[in-house]
Amino acid sequence: MHGEVGGKAREEHEDPGFVAHVLDAFNPHVPRNHRKGHPWAGFTAQVVLITGAALFYFAVRMATKGAEAAAFENAEALLRFEARIGIDIEAWAQEQVLDSQAVVTFFNWVYVWFHWPVIIGALLWLYRNNKRGFVMFRNGLIVSGAIGLVFFVTYPVAPPRFLDGFSDTVGELSTAYQFLQPPSIVNKFAAMPSLHVGWSLLGGIILYGAIPRGVLRVLPVLSPVLMTLSVVLTANHYIVDAVAGAIVAMVGLWGAKLITDWTERRALESAAPSPELVDQRA
Repeated sequence: MHGEVGGKAREEHEDPGFVAHVLDAFNPHVPRNHRKGHPWAGFTAQVVLITGAALFYFAVRMATKGAEAAAFENAEALLRFEARIGIDIEAWAQEQVLDSQAVVTFFNWVYVWFHWPVIIGALLWLYRNNKRGFVMFRNGLIVSGAIGLVFFVTYPVAPPRFLDGFSDTVGELSTAYQFLQPPSIVNKFAAMPSLHVGWSLLGGIILYGAIPRGVLRVLPVLSPVLMTLSVVLTANHYIVDAVAGAIVAMVGLWGAKLITDWTERRALESAAPSPELVDQRA
């Protein structure tokens, strides 16, 4: 009889239930005993979770592709605001580099390849090497992306490349960008905030803390700096877009910490055997 009770208790503990499995998906860095030693355990759940969030993100962006008149009005208003505070340097900055094919190509490359490819690469590396960093980055992307969507829906802004006096260097010279972000799924009037800058900063902060001390820690520091320069020099964003993107990223990081801490506590609580089970096993 005692063995029967103990077996039932073990079975109950080994089948943690639906809520616990959901918490596992949100917290792969809090593994149950059967997961230890398997760095890619639970990876499929993360792919499903992130893919679902990405599809929702692009669906909302596509749903707000209209409002062209408002987007251009808002763009002009942003430029007037920048002029009042003395930071309307986008046209001047781009003019300084247009004569250098090498510089233009370099910043086009940064704009294209330091965004989605680096985000995906960082998520993969973090999942393999620092799961809590992965969870923080994933949650930060979701929180800041949700904030960005609110702006895209309520405050459409045409990027500088659509205005007189600017050149669309990425659109004119880069075929890779059309492959990575086909025009059919891109909202052209989603300049505010710049999530290119925001997500580069978010990833840079998390990777800086996750990478062991050494020369490689320079990369997450350089990435948001180069991305900020690239969004301006390629005429894809205004200075205020970049600042707003950085602020949104910091709010996303704060929200990610709250969510991660809460779900982590719940996952640890669900993973621990109940006092009743402990008594039964004794």
